[in-house]
Amino acid sequence: MRKLIARVFDYSLDGLIATEGTEFFQFCRDLPDDPAEDARGSEFYAGADVHIMGRVAYQSMASYFPTATDDPNAEPLNAGRKVVFSRTLKSADWADTTIASGDLGQEVEQIRRGGDGYIVVHGGISFWRSLARLDLIDEYRVTLVPYLAGEGARLFEDVGKSRSLDLLSSTAFSSGLQLEYQRRR
Repeated sequence: MRKLIARVFDYSLDGLIATEGTEFFQFCRDLPDDPAEDARGSEFYAGADVHIMGRVAYQSMASYFPTATDDPNAEPLNAGRKVVFSRTLKSADWADTTIASGDLGQEVEQIRRGGDGYIVVHGGISFWRSLARLDLIDEYRVTLVPYLAGEGARLFEDVGKSRSLDLLSSTAFSSGLQLEYQRRR
C-alpha cells in the first residue's frame, strides 16, 4: 500500500509551527533560499502520485501556486493530482483537484489503493493532527529551523497514543535541518 508522507515546514526547536502573523512566521519567511533544499523539495513533489490537504491549506496553495512562476515547487504542484479534504468546499478550481468529503480514514485508504507512487500530505495543522490520530501517516519530513518560538501551535498536540519512529535521514540546509522519520509498524 502507498505511503502517506507528511511534509512539515517551519518547525521550531521547541516544537511549534510557524503560523501567519507571528514573529516566528516572519523569521521563516526571511530565511534565505537554499538552492539544494529547493531542488530536493521540487524533486520530492514531482515524484508524488497525489498531493492531499485540508481546506485551509488548499485555499492558500490554490491562490498562490497557479501564478507563482518563480517558485520551484509551482510546476510539480500545479501539474500534480490533488485531493482536498473538506465538508464545506463545494468546488475546486486548481487544476486536477478533487474534493473528498466522506470519512477521512476511508477516503485516505481509497487513495492509498488507487496508484503506485507516494502521497504527500500538505496540511494544515488540524488535517495533520486528524491523520496522526488515525495513525495514517507513514513518514514525517520535518524542516527544523533554528528558532525558539515560545508560543504558538503544536503540531503533535492531541495525536492520541504514542508511536515509535525510525530516523531515515537528516540533511542540513542553510535554513535548518530536514529530518525524515518513518513510522515503525
